[in-house]
Amino acid sequence: MRDSTGTRVVSWHVPSQNLPGDLSESLYSRPRRNDTTPTPTHFDIVQSPCTKNAIDSALPPKVDVNTVQNGKHRQHQRRTLLTFASNPATEDELGTVPEMELEETKVAIAAAAKAFQTWGKTTAKYRHDILMKFFGLMQEHHDDLARIITLENGKTLPEAKGENTYSASFLEWFAEEAVRTYGEQIPSPLSNLRNVVIKQPVGVVSILTPWNFPSAMITRKLGAALAAGCTAVIKPPPETPFSALALAELSRRAGVPDGVINMVTTQKNVHEVGREMCESKAVRKVSFTGSTAVAKSLYSMSASTLKKISLEAGGNSPFIVFDDADIEKAVEGAIICKFRASGQTCVCANRIYVQSSVYADFASRLAEKVAAFRVGNGLEETTTHGPLIHDRAVSKVVRHVEDAVALGANILVGGHTPNTPTQAKHTGSFYPPTVLSDVPPTALFTREETFGPVAALIKFDTEDQVLTMANDTDVGLAGYFFSRDVGRVWRVAEALEVGMVGTNTGLISLATIPFGGVKQSGLGREGGHGIEEYLNQKLIAFGGL
Repeated sequence: MRDSTGTRVVSWHVPSQNLPGDLSESLYSRPRRNDTTPTPTHFDIVQSPCTKNAIDSALPPKVDVNTVQNGKHRQHQRRTLLTFASNPATEDELGTVPEMELEETKVAIAAAAKAFQTWGKTTAKYRHDILMKFFGLMQEHHDDLARIITLENGKTLPEAKGENTYSASFLEWFAEEAVRTYGEQIPSPLSNLRNVVIKQPVGVVSILTPWNFPSAMITRKLGAALAAGCTAVIKPPPETPFSALALAELSRRAGVPDGVINMVTTQKNVHEVGREMCESKAVRKVSFTGSTAVAKSLYSMSASTLKKISLEAGGNSPFIVFDDADIEKAVEGAIICKFRASGQTCVCANRIYVQSSVYADFASRLAEKVAAFRVGNGLEETTTHGPLIHDRAVSKVVRHVEDAVALGANILVGGHTPNTPTQAKHTGSFYPPTVLSDVPPTALFTREETFGPVAALIKFDTEDQVLTMANDTDVGLAGYFFSRDVGRVWRVAEALEVGMVGTNTGLISLATIPFGGVKQSGLGREGGHGIEEYLNQKLIAFGGL
C-alpha cells in the first residue's frame, strides 16, 4: 500500500471491519521515510506482518522493522507477534501489535532523550498551541476514538464517549497550565543579592498505564508531561493498546515533533521493559497507575536512581450512607460510583456502609435499580453495562461473592454461586450486576479491591463505628458519604483517611482536581496542578549587585 506521494505505508494488523472510518485507514499506519536524512520516529514501535484481515493485505507476510537509536536507523529482526487485543464482549480478535523487548525499550528511551534537547527548550506558548490542536483532534474524532475504547475495553459506547471527553479535557487543562508555570522572586536579607526561582522540565518520563481507562490514563499523565516540556516513553496495557496508538497518531497530526512520544508494546516482556523504564539513568521521572503490588515494585526499581515518581495505586473505597441522607440521591450516587464501567474503576465504592435505620430502604431501592440493568455488548444501544476485561477479572468477582455468601450474605439481585442457578453460557467476560445484603465486616470485600459490579452492603450503627471500619485498610484513594448534616459533613470528610472525598456525590473525577491517594494508594497527584510533578525548581542567586 502506498500513499498519494508514493511513500510505502506499513500497517499494524487491525481488521478493517472492526475499526471506524478514518481511523482504520490512517491511525494505525505510519509511512517509512523515503529520504536519506536520519530522523527519529514519532513513536517507536515495531510493525507487525499483515494478514488477510488486515487493512493492508497487499504487504508481504514478513516486514523488516526500522527503529531509531542515536539518530541512525537500525534494522532489527521482526519480533514475535502477540495477539494483544480482543473484544471482551465477543472474544473476537481485534488485532495484533508487536511484542517488544529490552532493546526496543532502550531505543525508545534514547529517542525521547534526544528529542528532549529541543522540546525542553520550546516556549510554553508553543506547547500550549500544540496541545490545543491535539485537544481539537480528539474532539473531531470523538466517535471513532470512543468506538475503539468500547471495542478493546468493553465499556458501553456512551461511557466510552464520556471517557474520550474526559481524556481530551486533560490536554485542554494542561495546555493552559503550560503558560502558568510561574517562578518567583524571593526577598533577600542582603542588599546585593537577589533570589530567583525558575521551573524547568524534569526530562524523559516513563508512563505506564492500565486498561480500565485506556485513553484518559494516558492523557492525564502525557498532557502534564508535554505541557511541562518533557518527552515520554509510554507502555500501554496489552489489553487495550489501540487507544494509545490512536492518541500517538493524533499527537503527530497536532504537530508534536518526532521522538517526543514513544510507544513500547509488550506483554511477555513486561518485567524487563518495566525495569528498564524505571532504572534507566536517562529517565528522570516515572508515572504509573495500577495495583499497589506493582506500584511497590516500580517504586523499588526507581529508587536505584532516585527518580521523581507518581504512583496512583489500588483503592478500597468506602461509601457511607447516614440516616439523615437523602436516600434516593444516595442510591443514585452509589450506582454511579459502584457500577460505572461495570465496577472497574480505582475509585469505585468497594464497601457500602449503610446506617441500620435506613438499611432496608436503601437496599431495596438499590436492588430495584440494579435489576433493571441490561448487560451486553457495549456497542448495542440497549446495553447499560458491558463485560469485565477478561475471565480472570470474572473469577475474582466470583471468589468475592462466594466468600461473602459463605459468611452469611444474601444475594438481592444478580450473582451466581455453586448453590444458585447460573446464567446461560455465553461468549464474553460477563458477570451480572449484583447487590449483596448482610455482608459481614470480615468478608473479602473489606480487604481486597473487587474491581467488578458487586455492591456489598454492610450495616453500621454509629458515626464512630463506621469511621473505624472505613479507615481500617492499608489503602486510601477515595471515599464517599451521604449526609445532610453540615457538621457531620465536615467531621467525616476530615476524618476519612483518603486522598479524595465525595460528599453527597458519587462522581469526583475532573481534569481540574488533584487526583491521588494516601497510605498505600500512592504518591503524588495528577490533574489539577499536577504539572508540578514534571518540573524541577531551580534557584538562581544573583550576587554582587
